[in-house]
Amino acid sequence: MKIALTFDDGPNLGTTVDVLALLKKYKIKASFFIIGNLINDSTIKILKQITESGCEIENHSFTHSFMTHLTKQEMWYETDKTSNLIEEITGRRPRFFRPPYIDVNQEMFDSIPLVFISGEGVEDWNDEIKAEERVSRLLTKIRDGDIVLLHDLEGNMETVKALEVVIPEWIAEGYEFLTVAELFDQANKTPKAQDGILYSNINDAEEKGGEQI
Repeated sequence: MKIALTFDDGPNLGTTVDVLALLKKYKIKASFFIIGNLINDSTIKILKQITESGCEIENHSFTHSFMTHLTKQEMWYETDKTSNLIEEITGRRPRFFRPPYIDVNQEMFDSIPLVFISGEGVEDWNDEIKAEERVSRLLTKIRDGDIVLLHDLEGNMETVKALEVVIPEWIAEGYEFLTVAELFDQANKTPKAQDGILYSNINDAEEKGGEQI
């Protein structure tokens, strides 16, 4: 059984660092979908640590705006600027894009040359949902092949607490933790940019062609 843990809304010097420490503790990988305008002199070192740990950095836009409200040129700028910054720092250009708020339309697919990722989430951006409930949802909801949607936004320690419980449980159940790229590659699936599909589970993507909007 294989899943890809993914984290949105970093990088930062708090939660992102704690998530990285947790991944290192259990010797597992994940993918970080980062916001471009959070890259600065302080967080560049975090991006390098992510890459050096074997994890993957992907694109979550530059300003985390509702992109369906933007022009085609603005959509392209939001992602291209972020991809350029990531490539400049890490030497690797992102393959995948998670739309802020999973807010999408056809013009975005036509404008952004990346594979669109959604994921199976547990609303862990919501402060009212505490670690115990996040644990329950993760253990009951997540299945083989899922791209797990989580958040390393500043101060989101409830997710760190939840993962301290959930990761050992998943390991005991035999789950393998991959990056999003590895999840696709090991399934011999090659998603194409601008295909109009939001991917959440690699098995659904193979059997059903993903989630078409």
